[in-house]
Amino acid sequence: MAFDPSEFPVQAKPFEQRLTNFASRVMGGQARVVAIGSSTTAGEGGIAPYPQRLLADLRIKFPNVGIEVINRGVGGEDAPLELKRFEHDVFDLNPDLVIWQVGTNSVWQADGPSFAETTKAIREGVDQLLGAKRIDVILMDLQYVPAVLTPAKRNKADAMVGAISQIAYEKQVNVFRRFALMQGWHEVARISFDRLVDPGDDTRLHASDWTTDKMTWQLTDAIFAATPYDT
Repeated sequence: MAFDPSEFPVQAKPFEQRLTNFASRVMGGQARVVAIGSSTTAGEGGIAPYPQRLLADLRIKFPNVGIEVINRGVGGEDAPLELKRFEHDVFDLNPDLVIWQVGTNSVWQADGPSFAETTKAIREGVDQLLGAKRIDVILMDLQYVPAVLTPAKRNKADAMVGAISQIAYEKQVNVFRRFALMQGWHEVARISFDRLVDPGDDTRLHASDWTTDKMTWQLTDAIFAATPYDT
């Protein structure tokens, strides 16, 4: 069933769908991942972004496989603009797995795309990816940080997290539930926002080096667990 937002896991929730396309390519010795999204993907504030770390982590998990992770993040964008880049920045690269980090800027930016525009673009984007018949899909939802937890933003953040989960459930694709993971770290593990958030970011939006590192390992473990693989 769809994700229960009352759950606050300290470990990332496992993926529900097997990454069969990615696994097939892994078994063949070569696999390509494309990461598309905004500043979490592109990188911000001199902190190495998660795709760079994911490449290193996946090569540890799959030591005999030629893994590529291609970063197609653009800071400040959200789903409608990212969707316009799909042909060049996703499909032309022939990926086996696409990780689409999405939803934050629709919530955080005062002049960002609306909820309806964003969710419509996510649905259309997932349909395009699945329509290729050769790409596995992971949606990555929002970061749990003060910038999206203000009284003016929190309801919007919760709605966006719920919508991403619902779209994934309907389309039968995976979600890396970053919002719930970080909420679990903060509320259960009692990790302060001063540690979770980049100390040089006055907006209190971007994740710290610590968070990015731990989050990427959680993502790597989830990918590995969902990839049928014989050494």
